[in-house]
Amino acid sequence: MSKLLPHAAAGLALPRWPWPAPALLAWGAGWAAWWLLVAAGLPPLLALAVGLVVALALAARCTGWRRRLIAAAGFPLSALALGLAAGLPSWIWLLLLLPLLAAYPLRAWRDAPFFPTPVAALDGLAALTGTPRRVLDAGCGLGHGLAELRRLWPEAEIEGIEWSPLLAGLARLRAAPLGARVRRGDLWAGSWQGFDLVYVFQRPETMARAWAKAEHELAPGAWLVSLEFAVPGVAPKACLQGPGRRAVWIYQPAAPGAASMVGGNGR
Repeated sequence: MSKLLPHAAAGLALPRWPWPAPALLAWGAGWAAWWLLVAAGLPPLLALAVGLVVALALAARCTGWRRRLIAAAGFPLSALALGLAAGLPSWIWLLLLLPLLAAYPLRAWRDAPFFPTPVAALDGLAALTGTPRRVLDAGCGLGHGLAELRRLWPEAEIEGIEWSPLLAGLARLRAAPLGARVRRGDLWAGSWQGFDLVYVFQRPETMARAWAKAEHELAPGAWLVSLEFAVPGVAPKACLQGPGRRAVWIYQPAAPGAASMVGGNGR
């Protein structure tokens, strides 16, 4: 049985499922395998090892090393936590989830995961785009991207938008000394009109939607800049790449309202 479970797990097409479903499945499958094997009479430690193999097999099907790490770590960390805190009441675990939900509301799960823009990740961008007058960080998180954008363009009008109330509040504190402005809102519902450059650090599944929004709302000559993730089926104007850095994909929509090469879908 232990040989069959990982083999079956490896055949699931998890990358097609919306995040975080692949991670939840990996965690749940690990615990399901453990429970079934213990019920069948296997020693708990051996059942735990098989559950870990199942969880790792499913985690390997996720796209991107960060998602694989999250999916792979959930089962062993939860097993460790339950072993170390077996005497705690069950409602304690619900309380532990509340800070996570406050920082990352369920509505935002289909957008970018919580990974900040690294320092110097946008180096070289200004030489390709020139100096924009108004810049938007769409989904600004804690404001790391705002700091990098301010470093590139000290005189630009820089704004950020973030759905999470907690992250938006913390980003405002970070943005205030930078002379940037942060508002809490939906990056998809808010208009991008009037911005000369929109920066996103999203996820592969949302890039088609970001491109469709940029085509319909950005003026000719404006820029859409994406850290790490490219727009599928659309050739960039340029791409900054190099050893030890994430790719920076640079796009320029032809005209507002033009027919999009790639369709976007709703949240």
